[in-house]
Amino acid sequence: MKITKKRLAHIVFESDDWASRTFDIVLLILIFGSILIVILDSVASLRMEYGDLFKTLEWISTILFTIEYLLRVWLSRKPRGYIFSFYGLVDLLAILPTYLSFFVLNSQLLSVVRALRLLRVIRILKLGRYVVEAEYLTRSLKASFHKILIFIGFVITIVLIMGTLMFIIEGPEHGFTSIPVGMYWAIVTLTTVGFGDIYPVTPLGQLVSSLIMLLGYAIIAVPTGIVSSEMAAQKKRQDAEADMQCPFCAKKGISHLDHYCRSCGERLP
Repeated sequence: MKITKKRLAHIVFESDDWASRTFDIVLLILIFGSILIVILDSVASLRMEYGDLFKTLEWISTILFTIEYLLRVWLSRKPRGYIFSFYGLVDLLAILPTYLSFFVLNSQLLSVVRALRLLRVIRILKLGRYVVEAEYLTRSLKASFHKILIFIGFVITIVLIMGTLMFIIEGPEHGFTSIPVGMYWAIVTLTTVGFGDIYPVTPLGQLVSSLIMLLGYAIIAVPTGIVSSEMAAQKKRQDAEADMQCPFCAKKGISHLDHYCRSCGERLP
């Protein structure tokens, strides 16, 4: 059976029949396999014992990915559009490090770029069906931006005040050699990380430290609350829009942001 270019494009870009799903599964196995090689190759003992095998497998996977990349360019209706698209650039970056090893010294340091192949799983698993949910989350984050910005400004003010206080209270003899160092300590303490490289010694300093730790627990959930409230508002608006319909063709799901009907193309009032 002769495979036409149109049929080949369907196999490569779609996943609604046996051939195209098989292609996606094989590609998925290759992606995870190549990432596994990168992970194992980073272990010194394994690299010393199996370095040649890892290099051979890496070249095999790179050649296969190169063929796949060129195939996608050839089969695309707009090759230039694919080359400069997000996934086109990811596909290119996934194969570049191996070829750069011929021209650039220590290009093995670029091997971490090969982990970008993992991003292609999004395309293979067809997560595009969740675009609506992604837009819903994006709108919520945009709506929360100014509130979160004000919150960050409030936190920076606290950090500045507490860092300055600790510089005055503890001083250089206890590790607080400057206000920036005091601010670093305040950030670490406020976020409840607590590295322990700098800590207060005086009773007053310990009191201030206790206050900022309690304050950290009090405000750490604020951004989550802001985004959650906006998500609830967006959800309520989304449910209301689900009942909105075009006055011309009665198509439901019209957004308040739409100027034209997505079904009939008529201008909305």
